[in-house]
Amino acid sequence: MKLLITEKPSVAMEFAKALKLNTNRKNGYIEDKDWIITWCYGHLITMSYPEAYDENLKFWRLDTLPFIPKEWKYEVIPGGIQAKQFEIIKKLMQREEITEIYNAGDSGREGEYIQRLVFMMAKPSPKAKMKRVWIDSQTEEEIQRGIKEAKNLSEYDSLSDSAYLRAKEDYLIGINFSRLLSIIFGRRIAKQIDEDKVSIAVGRVMTCVLGMVVSREREIRNFVKTKYYKIIGNFGEEHSNFKADWKVSEQSKMFESNLLYNDTGFKKQDDAKKFIMSLKDKNAKIVEIKKSKQKENAPLLFNLAEIQNECTKVFKIKPDETLEIIQELYEKKLVTYPRTDARVLSTAIAKEIGKNLNGLYKNFKDEEVNKYISKMIDEKYETNLVKTKYVNDSKITDHYAIIPTGQGFENYNKLSDLKKDIYKLIVKRFIAIFYPSAEYNKINVSINVENELFTANGKVCVKQGYLEVLKNRIKNDEGNDLEIFKNLKKGQEINVINYEIKEGETTPPSRYNSGGMVLAMENAGKLIEDEELREQIKGAGIGTSATRGEIIKKLERINYISINPKTQIITPTKKGEAIYDVILKSIPDMLNPELTASWEKGLDMVAKKEIKPEIFMEKLEKYINSKINKLVIK
Repeated sequence: MKLLITEKPSVAMEFAKALKLNTNRKNGYIEDKDWIITWCYGHLITMSYPEAYDENLKFWRLDTLPFIPKEWKYEVIPGGIQAKQFEIIKKLMQREEITEIYNAGDSGREGEYIQRLVFMMAKPSPKAKMKRVWIDSQTEEEIQRGIKEAKNLSEYDSLSDSAYLRAKEDYLIGINFSRLLSIIFGRRIAKQIDEDKVSIAVGRVMTCVLGMVVSREREIRNFVKTKYYKIIGNFGEEHSNFKADWKVSEQSKMFESNLLYNDTGFKKQDDAKKFIMSLKDKNAKIVEIKKSKQKENAPLLFNLAEIQNECTKVFKIKPDETLEIIQELYEKKLVTYPRTDARVLSTAIAKEIGKNLNGLYKNFKDEEVNKYISKMIDEKYETNLVKTKYVNDSKITDHYAIIPTGQGFENYNKLSDLKKDIYKLIVKRFIAIFYPSAEYNKINVSINVENELFTANGKVCVKQGYLEVLKNRIKNDEGNDLEIFKNLKKGQEINVINYEIKEGETTPPSRYNSGGMVLAMENAGKLIEDEELREQIKGAGIGTSATRGEIIKKLERINYISINPKTQIITPTKKGEAIYDVILKSIPDMLNPELTASWEKGLDMVAKKEIKPEIFMEKLEKYINSKINKLVIK
């Protein structure tokens, strides 16, 4: 017989349906002629606390640090449903007739870890072949494919190594540094924030995120607004005129002048007025007219961070709520695997993408979506994506972007309005990639007044293309009405109606909102607004797509940060700032996004077999020892 283990009961039921099994549940499993399917309830096994190694370690003392076990201890989560289910799985795995065991856990590092811990503790029969099912959605075809193409479990050993190391790293940093700083600084912080006692929670990723929030808040707090004064020229006729901005050039009398705040404005209003007076009655001539057409393609597809950011902006919900909803959409077969970093499709999926579109068109009873797909059919839009920017095998690690499966619509009507709206967000982002580019006409006019350069711009959308689908992305036309520029010619003299001074003011950096924080974590601490640029520089981030929302949630739960429920804006609490100050003085590199990202990169290198697990562990132990020795000796 074959035994298959999933991460939760609902997933087990989908596997049973795909295998056409009798789905009558027994006590913790489903059994048919050739198959037994059972399930975990998320984590069943946990790492043991220090006191399991030595009762004396229950007490927090400096002389017991660092705590780094030579042999690691694990235990079944005591009591409740997890302990009962583990015993059921253990008995099933040890049954004599089991010849194959399929790990059908969540297809990612954390899913691998959950199942490997169970396998380690349950000690399955050595006669059973161990296999791994890896799927991108929970549709019947994908489940069947995953089982048919299941590889030997050993092919995922490096992913398992990475998962174990991630857990050990978080455990060692959390246990050692939390105890260390609590012993040394706990009373001081308690007094500072008027509490009886304080335990300082330190985490590899969590502390870094706290640092990002606090340092941003202090930048804002310490920011001093500076006024500056821009020069605007008004050119043309009384009833047909346009505005143009002055900018210093090498020919300008103000070039490299210390009167300027920047290359478009003066430090003092009086100097701006004098400059205007110097241009009075001077001739203005058009020295350049640039006309261009600009094409803009639909954005890349959603990965988890991008849709978490979008849902925070549009629906004002937290990243962990977004993940919970998309996980439900995945389990209801409506979308593909959510915990992905990729924003593109694989070549193999791109070749089959017509199935997803046909499923949407025939079965998704939504007037708006059907209208968009009908237009694609009527106007014969190209659906072969293989040579487009939306397909790139090199940018996919475990899973491709989040897209609709074109299935699962029997579950759609049972969803709440918010869940339906988020599903439609994914659908429309998907459909948009098949639409033509948006097209703009642009004009740039340069005017010379006594060797001073003024420029005016105009931009108008002449073909909506994909913007028809993603209406929320349409930007207002930039600058002046293009009609005003229609009759202008290079070399033409033009009337100066007037010059005016426009007061500008420097602005502080923005606070993170919860979705923006997820993006900043993905990009190693950089909050990059431009979507294309984000994709270009993306490398090792802080945390993983599966954990970032949960980390933000934990920081709020332990009262280190506060999240405004209406705006999702994040600010540090008094406690959070006090703990930040302690860490800044004692272990400052724990606040460094680049260092935290480098640890994540190291785990990724283990998963890719680029470095051995022993090397990673050796560096981790050395790091912990050096930090503790430095503080204890002080």
